[in-house]
Parts: sequence; C-alpha cells; structure tokens
Amino acid sequence: MFARVTTVAFEGIEARAVDVQVQIGSGLPAFTIVGLPDKAVAESRERVRGALNAIGLALPPKRITVNLAPADLPKEGSHYDLPIALGLMAAAGAVAPDAIEGFVVLGELALDGSVAAVAGTLPAAIGANALDKGLICPRACGAEAAWAADDMAILAPGNLLALINHFKGLQSLGRPEPAAEAEEEVMPDLKDIKGQESAKRALEVAAAGGHNLLMIGPPGSGKSMLARRLPSILPALEPTEMLEVSMIRSLAGDLSGGAIGRARPFRSPHHSASMAALVGGGTRARPGEAALAHLGVLFLDELPEFHGIMEQTHQI
Repeated sequence: MFARVTTVAFEGIEARAVDVQVQIGSGLPAFTIVGLPDKAVAESRERVRGALNAIGLALPPKRITVNLAPADLPKEGSHYDLPIALGLMAAAGAVAPDAIEGFVVLGELALDGSVAAVAGTLPAAIGANALDKGLICPRACGAEAAWAADDMAILAPGNLLALINHFKGLQSLGRPEPAAEAEEEVMPDLKDIKGQESAKRALEVAAAGGHNLLMIGPPGSGKSMLARRLPSILPALEPTEMLEVSMIRSLAGDLSGGAIGRARPFRSPHHSASMAALVGGGTRARPGEAALAHLGVLFLDELPEFHGIMEQTHQI
C-alpha cells in the first residue's frame, strides 16, 4: 500500500515542493520517517497517531515508512503532520488518493484531531498556485492563504474529521475569504513636530530617494522622535509589495488573523539584540529584524551599543 502527498519546505520566503511518500508494508510494526527530518518532524509520529485515534482510525500493525523527498533537503517544522496523516489514510484506503492529488497540504495536528495554525501559509499558498495546485491548510490560516489567488482551490478544515467528511461528500468546506485589511495603527506624524526644519527636510529627502540616515546629536535633541515619524511620509505599499512584506511576516508567525495592511513596517530592535535576531538565521532559520523591516524602516537606536554591528565595522 503506497500513497503520496505534496507539501512544502521553506528556503527563505520561497516554498519548495516536498513529496511525502507513505508506504505500509509487511514486517514488524514500526513507524519511521526518513528524509532529513528535524526533531519536530520526527515527533509527528506521535501527533499523527494521537489525531487518528481521536477520530476512530488506528494505525495498522504493519511497517510504516514515510519518506520526505528530496531526501537531501532538510525538513523543519510541524506543518508536515497533516500531509503525513493524509498520506497514511490514503495508503490505508480511508481517503481516495485522487482526492488529495491536486493539493499542497500543510498543518499541525493536535492529539484531539484538530488542525492547528502554522507559520508560512501565505508563501506556501503562493507556491501551490505556481504548481497549479490547490491548498489544504488549517482553518486559522485560511484567510491568509486566500490572498494568494482568487481562483485557487483552498480547503481550511478545523479538524481532521471535517476534512475526511468533505472528501466523502458528507459535508462541504467552503473557500475561505481573504481577511479584511488590518486596521492600521495611528502612527506618529511628521507634521506634529514643531521646528527642526533642517532635520525634517533630511527625512523628506531620505523618504523620497530611499536613502539611509545617520542621526548624531545629544540626548533629547529629537533623534528618536524624528525617526519614529519617518513611516508617516512614506507611500503606501503597492499590492505586490504588500505580498512581499506579508510573506516575511507569515514565516515569522507575525501575520495575525491573515489580515495584511498597506502601512510600511517600522522595526526598532533593542541594542541588546543578537546578530541572529538582527539579520535572521539560527538552527531553524527565521527572518531577523532586517528582513521584517523590508520595504520599511529599520531604526537602530543607540547604534554604538549594538556590539555585533560595531565588531563587524571594526573588522572592515
């Protein structure tokens, strides 16, 4: 018994297709996941087992092998739970394999069978649309995925049983609607500043030309006050720019409710932030402050206190 399901792995903000191959064969009972899985993926065995038990499906007492291809690409995150579970059900005959053939699947499973939200749904949806496939994702991420394309098939179940019933025709999962644009915060406005004509002129030139600024002055001279008002004179994001910014926020798990806004980001990290927090990276690579400020403003207050930056400057 063999089945395959398509999911994605993330390389930066790009979603790369991953083929989840599930085989149920003869031999001593075992459940093995291969294909360079990290700890979260390896633990999918217990989450999948518990979710299937919760809806009345038990794993067959056979040798189960799950291969995540390409095998040389590291697999990270908990979004492999749902594709593995669907692959198991397809291999066991609980779900028709052709029903899931045209979908990219991602989602984390809880032990009660519910499907929990995962980071990166928007870039996954855009990647699925590029593959000319639909998307199956958690209900909490449906509004986010709907921004990818108007004519794209999207299923956003709240639990595993609802998805099975949809495939069997017992219920229908409607396509989620894109969330209304997030209400933009009332940001400090440059017009509120009295005086500082030269500094305001410098901000206007920097905003018009996309230049960097280095503010030097004694404490209390208004450097932070001016910097925090720079986004108020930047133009609103274009639709393509909105998607770029939202994809980065989605990977960082910072896209609340799937709603995206037109305001440009403003990031002001503390000077104690590590280099990885500023530029991204880590064992499981995540966007840093520089990436989260894409097409917006990155404000490094008290610049000499950023030890990592100053060390790199001295080396140069």
